[in-house]
Amino acid sequence: MNPLHYLTGYPTQIQQQAQTLVDRGRLGDYLQQRYPDKHDIQGDKALFQYANSLKQQYLRKAPPLGKAHYDAKLKTLSQALGMHTRQTRIHGSKLRSHNSLRIASQFKAAPEAFLRMIVVHELAHFKETEHNKAFYQLCSHMAPDYHQLELDTRLWLLWQDIASG
Repeated sequence: MNPLHYLTGYPTQIQQQAQTLVDRGRLGDYLQQRYPDKHDIQGDKALFQYANSLKQQYLRKAPPLGKAHYDAKLKTLSQALGMHTRQTRIHGSKLRSHNSLRIASQFKAAPEAFLRMIVVHELAHFKETEHNKAFYQLCSHMAPDYHQLELDTRLWLLWQDIASG
């Protein structure tokens, strides 16, 4: 497997910079310097409140968030860090939609900025189902530094893989 598999879509220059940090053993120092604090959003209830507050701030007219929880199996089962599901059910003569978010449990130990990036990404799927230009514009609206956070989250995941052996 490619040691920089989290960065395969990035330009060669960024991959080389990341490889240099890895080779010198400085990737962890780089991330600790940029993101020194961990968050305290450890339980499912706190995650729901966090995600719902972001949804209310940026997506008031979107369907309500029904559930948000950490999922320990998410990364290993579907190679995803977060997942948005939408179920539509018939209630009498009306259709009701239920939206839920699942976030990989490893983000319990991540800096808050990385958790925010994943939650923003999944919330953007409430309005845009595909990863297109409108989707990324919405992500950038909810988190102006979204693209940098996505890169740094990928670097953090790489660092986690290296640290775990």
